[in-house]
Amino acid sequence: MTPGARVQATVDLLEAIAAENQPPDQVIDGYFRTRRYAGSGDRRDISTRVYDILRRSAKLDWWIERTGLGMEPDARPRTIAHLTLQERAQPDDFSMMFSGAKHCPSALSANEVALAEALYGRPMLNRDMPDHVRLEYPEWMDRSFRALWGDNLGREMSALNQPAPLDLRVNTIKTTPEEALARLREDYVTCEPTPLSPIGIRVEGKVRLGGTRAFKDGLVDVQDEGSQLVALLTGARPGHRVVDFCAGAGGKTLAIAAQMSDAGKIAGQLFALDISKFRMDRMVPRLKRAGAMAVKRRVISAVDEPWIDENAGAMDRVLCDVPCTGTGSWRRNPDARWRFTPEDLAEIRQTQQRILKDAAKLVKPGGRLIYVTCSLLQEENEQQLAWFIENDPRFEALSIEDVWSKTVGGPPPPPGPSLRLSPASTGTDGFFCAVLERQN
Repeated sequence: MTPGARVQATVDLLEAIAAENQPPDQVIDGYFRTRRYAGSGDRRDISTRVYDILRRSAKLDWWIERTGLGMEPDARPRTIAHLTLQERAQPDDFSMMFSGAKHCPSALSANEVALAEALYGRPMLNRDMPDHVRLEYPEWMDRSFRALWGDNLGREMSALNQPAPLDLRVNTIKTTPEEALARLREDYVTCEPTPLSPIGIRVEGKVRLGGTRAFKDGLVDVQDEGSQLVALLTGARPGHRVVDFCAGAGGKTLAIAAQMSDAGKIAGQLFALDISKFRMDRMVPRLKRAGAMAVKRRVISAVDEPWIDENAGAMDRVLCDVPCTGTGSWRRNPDARWRFTPEDLAEIRQTQQRILKDAAKLVKPGGRLIYVTCSLLQEENEQQLAWFIENDPRFEALSIEDVWSKTVGGPPPPPGPSLRLSPASTGTDGFFCAVLERQN
């Protein structure tokens, strides 16, 4: 592909990501599936540029507004600003890339020429930028992040704006971490054990994982190390009755299935629940590959689900990974930070509370409810935990140090009554996890 064609592909993908409620990697994969002419170098260059723009969109928009040209900060102006500020494009470069030739963007308008000229030679960072622009987060979240991190705000937010590594979870139904590492290395995959998860492998560089025997045979599956850790904290064992209440595509379900395996089979009952049939159906190939078809999948209603009342007080463990703002996953979905408003957060908090109340009904005396978010906001984490305990005194929050020592082993990396993970502190996605035990 020509440089101009790569720029047009960048604009096309930015527009598609803005229009579709899907993670950028899924949009990008779908785009290139229908464009087989794009070589590996093209795909790499375009994907890198798209993610670079998404991770710098607040700064790019700030510069676009500062020019005073009255331009909307959509895909094409952002691309022009990025090419100028970050890639240091020269005026002659724009005439070549925006030539209007086949597969290339149309020629720059007078306003776009003025934009490129106004930004030419400027640095990406400017001392006049407020912190929420410089560090790329919504202004309305500023108070929450400062209350959480204080002087560490810059360090934490900068880590959230870096690319995430590729982490794999070893499927202990079929293999051991040592054997999985050896199998991956036989396929020339550079990888090492993860620092915190005893069942994790971190892959170096870009890898076509689907072409490896270890993945095809179900020895490993993709799962961030933080997600592995909160699944381990569930403490599921063979013979337990366990519910993954908001199972999604099944990553934590599969991790729990491995905990419950005995001689290669799930011992006990494991239920994966979700309100989306689409997500439940997407789980099936992963279950087959992992050898975990004994998992019982069920699509439930968002409210007044009869199955919950029918199984009230019957479960040893209920993992409740609730819908949230996803602030902890911004490394992977950098555009997600702009998709939520304060009103959305208020609505999400109500949903989380409703789910917590429903999930708690399933826990038997002595059983555990594990509350998880991939959010960093205290409004979705500590504040929700305090609300739940106040409204359901049957449950008591357990010390995360004790739970960690018995499930993961050793002391947890960050101290505290609950578990908090973040890219800066633990090198994982951001997660919150609290383990509650029903007393009566």
